[in-house]
Amino acid sequence: MLQAIDLTKRYGEHEALTGLNLTVDSGQIYCLLGANGAGKTTTINLFLNFVSPSGGTARVNGLDVTSEPRASKRYLAYIPEQVMLYGNLSGLENLEYFAKLGGHNYGAEEYRAFLARCGLQAEAMEKPVKAYSKGMRQKVGVAIALAKQAQALLLDEPTSGLDPKASNEFSALIQELQTDGAAILMATHDLFRAKETGTQIGIMREGRLVQELVANEVSHADLERIYLEHMY
Repeated sequence: MLQAIDLTKRYGEHEALTGLNLTVDSGQIYCLLGANGAGKTTTINLFLNFVSPSGGTARVNGLDVTSEPRASKRYLAYIPEQVMLYGNLSGLENLEYFAKLGGHNYGAEEYRAFLARCGLQAEAMEKPVKAYSKGMRQKVGVAIALAKQAQALLLDEPTSGLDPKASNEFSALIQELQTDGAAILMATHDLFRAKETGTQIGIMREGRLVQELVANEVSHADLERIYLEHMY
C-alpha cells in the first residue's frame, strides 16, 4: 500500500533523505524511529506530496504520488502532531466537513458512531473543537480517517504531548485500524510505543534507513540498545 523506492530529498547541498526503500503492506504498522533531522517527517511529507522528491518514487497503492497526486490522496489520511481542525466548529461539524471534502456523505447518527468508536464522549461531540484537549482532537482525526475510508494512514509524532492514558487510547485506536486492514506509517520518538504498537520498526539516522526490525522479535531492552548504537 505504501512504497518508497530509492526515495531521496535534497535541500540545496543538504540531503534530508537518501535512497530510502521501504514497504508498508495492508494490516501493518511501520514505526520510523530516529532523532530530529533523521528524515522521518521528510518521508511522511514525500508520501503526502507536500514536497517533491529529488530522486526516486513514493507510491500509494501503486500510484506515483508526484504524477498522480489526486488519485493517490484518495487512499490516504494524515494525522500530524497537532491535528488541524476548525476551532469554532464542533467535532461533529469538523468530521462532516472533512468527510464531504473526501467525497463521502453520511447521516448524523453515522457521524456520531464514527466519533463514538474513536472514544469521543457524546457530550463533547457538539462542543467547539477549540475547547478540546490534544487527545480529543486526535480522536476526531482518527474518526476522519474512518469516514474517509482511508486505506493508508501517515502519522507524524501523533502521541507527542499526550498523557499516558491518552497515548494508550490512541495506540489502541491505531491497532483497530490495523486490524481493519489499514497500512500505517508512523514517525515517532517513542521507543515504547513503537515496540508495543508497531509490527515493523525502521531506525533512521541522518536521512538513511540504517536498520529494520520485526517488533515482536525484539525486546524493549534490545530495541533501546540497538537504537542507541545507531545514534552514537
